[in-house]
Amino acid sequence: MARTRLGTLPTTLTAAACALLLTTTACTGGSPSGVDDDTVTVGMLHSLSGTMAISEVTVRDAVQLAIDEINADGGVLGRQIEPIIEDGASDEATFAERAQKLLASDDVATVFGGWTSASRKAMLPVFERNNGLLWYPVQYEGLEASPNIVYTGATTNQQIIPALDYLREQGHTNLYLVGSDYVFPRTANQIINAYAHAHDMQITAEEYTPLGHTEYSTITNDIARTQPDAVFNTLNGDSNVSFFQQLRSAGVTPDDTPVLSVSVAEQEIDGIGADNITGHLTAWNYYQTTQTDTNTGFVEAFTTTYGADRVTSDPMQSAYNAVHLWKAAVEEAGSFAVDDVRAALDGTSIDAPEGTITIDGDTQHVIKTARIGQVNDNGLIDEIWTSPEPITPDPYLTGYDWAADLTG
Repeated sequence: MARTRLGTLPTTLTAAACALLLTTTACTGGSPSGVDDDTVTVGMLHSLSGTMAISEVTVRDAVQLAIDEINADGGVLGRQIEPIIEDGASDEATFAERAQKLLASDDVATVFGGWTSASRKAMLPVFERNNGLLWYPVQYEGLEASPNIVYTGATTNQQIIPALDYLREQGHTNLYLVGSDYVFPRTANQIINAYAHAHDMQITAEEYTPLGHTEYSTITNDIARTQPDAVFNTLNGDSNVSFFQQLRSAGVTPDDTPVLSVSVAEQEIDGIGADNITGHLTAWNYYQTTQTDTNTGFVEAFTTTYGADRVTSDPMQSAYNAVHLWKAAVEEAGSFAVDDVRAALDGTSIDAPEGTITIDGDTQHVIKTARIGQVNDNGLIDEIWTSPEPITPDPYLTGYDWAADLTG
């Protein structure tokens, strides 16, 4: 499998040339024109409409909260952050188009955004040819590392593999796989199948539906009929609302067949309805209930800003962290230039709501603690298992013999 490896990029072009020659392999690593004596411009690119808005609007809000906090504390290198907000509209082509605008026309210093792996993969060549820097906040399927992306969510060995370890330890060895039909669920399920084969587990079914799909009665009735030990859920967006409502209508309970989700957090639970998902499981690196001093202040700041009824979640916390990590790297570099910031990433660390996190310079992923949670009847998630120590990212699963055929 071809890999994008980290390292020095090819000879760069000027920002003006990048704006005109959209097929260049690399653009300037110098300071963007979006920096002046008083301000620095950044991009915010999330789905504010469409099927993924249920998840991404709160991520936008978290990025804005971090920007407001930093600005109130004096900014970055003495400059106030000014965001340019774009809507990816739950469409990968739109994400690529908006990313090109932010980098080539707006010449922003960096971009915070994306959710689905389809959106990230659509944006990746745009960032690589423009030598931009994307801060991607969501857990994903791994098998990728780009010098133009900092991955602040979990990779596979920090979420999916710990989740499988947990299910196996609980005696759940027959799994039913349900996912949205795009790159993250399909790649994640290839990994799950390889793990299952190596650990004497059985995959009883593997079903996919389009993003935004709402008719799950055939699948939920099949789950009720076949009674797998557990369901591993990689559905994304508002499809989860229909899936869990129809699963409950089919009489499937978490006591009989728990569903473990890797893309359902507090924000999605609010839309699903706590009564439809209470008792089911999630795998993340952060919950609103995570016990750290930093998280207490973070939750208070978020609810004070956006309303007492709002909840925090792993992806939006990872997006919030991204802004603070970028600030720390910029100040370490003493520069907004992408090449300088990239050189300063390794070892950049902050006390985040999830705990202390550190960027691994070899992969530009974050060292993170894995957590399994169970949804309670208040719509929050109680932590029921935590990895003994933070997990170093291994996006290509080089530390797992059973994954050799996946990584080539």
